[in-house]
Amino acid sequence: MGPVIVVGDLVTDVLVEHDGPIRPGSDTAAAIRVSGGGQAANTAAWLAHAGRAATLVAAVGDDQAGRDRVAELAAAGVGDAIQVCPGAATGSVVVLTGAGERTMITDRGACLLLDPGHVTAVLTAAAPGGHLHLSGYPLLHAGSRPAGRAALTAARDFGLTVSVDAASAAPLRDAGAGDFLAWVRDVDLLLCNADEADVLAGPGDATSQATHLTGFVQHAVVKQGAGGAVWAARDGATWSAPATPVRVLDPTGAGDAFAAGLLGAWLTGAEPPDALAAGAALGAAAVQRLGARPHPAG
Repeated sequence: MGPVIVVGDLVTDVLVEHDGPIRPGSDTAAAIRVSGGGQAANTAAWLAHAGRAATLVAAVGDDQAGRDRVAELAAAGVGDAIQVCPGAATGSVVVLTGAGERTMITDRGACLLLDPGHVTAVLTAAAPGGHLHLSGYPLLHAGSRPAGRAALTAARDFGLTVSVDAASAAPLRDAGAGDFLAWVRDVDLLLCNADEADVLAGPGDATSQATHLTGFVQHAVVKQGAGGAVWAARDGATWSAPATPVRVLDPTGAGDAFAAGLLGAWLTGAEPPDALAAGAALGAAAVQRLGARPHPAG
């Protein structure tokens, strides 16, 4: 199996960890940390942490933040196919996080400038035998949508297998479920969390939602956080796996780690139950630490 090419976003995360509820119009005590983030970048970092060769295709500004973000990923062992955009600012996200929940306030910055030609060139070089993992974020924003769609086209044209993460419920709803499912039609694997599954498949239990989504994709996984995850295949087979019970310190990046664990297992031949278990194990590791990435020594 060739490398995993992860296409999507690389940003600066400003992580605001608050113990109690936000108090609008006044002060709320919090611990504040700055680090690398972005769904695609996080997944690539967790893949490398798990021993899987991964290259990130993303866009940053020609600024200190962009240089810092690229250096962090290089230190984590992630391959660099990152586009630098002169005159643009590297994207940033303020992450408000408490136990079990997080809210993100986003400036996508250079992420919106990802060049379709750059994406296509990287994926062409990875064929044959490579795998594309596409964060849904490029598809969900008009500026980066051509790059996201170019990634899917190149993967189809050059024989790469494909997984897509649905990314985030609110922009997914804005883009439209029908359009999104048309863009990702017949990909090998679609991953979504419970909120994203509600947008894409309508309300229901995770098994019925995942099964519904196999009308559009070959395999669908619905993540339910502490409730575990469900996998459905187009042939009608379904599997489920519990979450690994751990104390949650910070849920930021847990879904990205889950995706990395699942892909690392599945792409080396694991059956769905074992791939789900591998995803749960890496997701559990993620929620026990602060921030969206594996610690350098972890």
